Amino acid sequence: MRIVKVNLGKRSYPIIIGRGIFNQLGLYLKNLDIGTDAFIISNAFLKNKYGAKLLNVLSRNGFNCHFNLVADSEKAKSIQTASRVIKALAKFDQKKKVFIIAFGGGVVGDLAGFVASVYKRGISYVQIPTTLLAQVDSAIGGKTAVDLDLGKNLVGAFYQPRLVFTEVNFLKSLDIIQVRSGMAEVIKYAVIKDQKLFSLLENNYSCLMRRNLVILEVIINACSRVKAEIVAQDEKETTGLRSILNFGHTLGHAIEAAGGYKSYNHGQAVSLGMVVAVDLSQRLGLIDAKLGLRIRNLIKLYGLPLKLKGVAVDKVIRAHYHDKKFSGQENKFVLISGIGKPRIVRNIKLDLIKEAVRLLI
Repeated sequence: MRIVKVNLGKRSYPIIIGRGIFNQLGLYLKNLDIGTDAFIISNAFLKNKYGAKLLNVLSRNGFNCHFNLVADSEKAKSIQTASRVIKALAKFDQKKKVFIIAFGGGVVGDLAGFVASVYKRGISYVQIPTTLLAQVDSAIGGKTAVDLDLGKNLVGAFYQPRLVFTEVNFLKSLDIIQVRSGMAEVIKYAVIKDQKLFSLLENNYSCLMRRNLVILEVIINACSRVKAEIVAQDEKETTGLRSILNFGHTLGHAIEAAGGYKSYNHGQAVSLGMVVAVDLSQRLGLIDAKLGLRIRNLIKLYGLPLKLKGVAVDKVIRAHYHDKKFSGQENKFVLISGIGKPRIVRNIKLDLIKEAVRLLI
């Protein structure tokens, strides 16, 4: 078992990482003293596969539990779904001391955190991430949100969980598409912060794609430590440091929105966004072609896309104007000047951005 702490003063919390630790969940929740009644937001697949075990672990530690299921897709991150879940939560919350458990991937985590942040002006919640993407990234840091048609994550809040409980064994049930999607975020961390992680990814492709849990635990721990360190220094993106975690996300979110959240999943879209960011870094003279090729080859190695199909470039450009990182007319991209050397660059000319996106075709 590994423990990573997100140091945020009174809002600090641990990230518990390990294999075969699920039975210890109830004890950790009891020690938090956040309530006795768990409102579990999840999806049908996870409830069918792990629901009985989760209920057993919680009930034997004195918790009353209720499942609320949402769709296993980005469409669950909507104002409409959030409203329905909040109404169900209010109905459950009668003469109870309620808290929320987010039991799922990034969609469930974002939605559950958002619901927790607004219900009764904020109640406690914990993250139990079940996908690689959520375990290395989205469950950590307190970014909660739902989407609008105009753009991704436009309605949300910074609201920290009380605990992130990462059972690595959940990754056994992932299909290859979900593994690859999670690897996009791992590649992001390697590029912006960790040369050793980058080399590990280059040299351990076959083990990782076979879901070698020992190596997966190593990379989950590495990514969790990077994110915990950055969030502790810049919780709400006020200093600019946390913005480096958006490498590949400015155009990635635009690609998701332009495709109606159907053409590409989050990891695939972020991969395309990273390709654009690498190209812009080359065009601006921040990196040479050799490094750009090395990064693109790593993206390709993990079965992630290098080309944009089925989504119009003009739609992507229009969608990127709704990115949260815009300030008035000023755009902001996370680029790189080397592995582990992110650079925030503002006011990139639109023609350069269009050229970089068109190269995806």
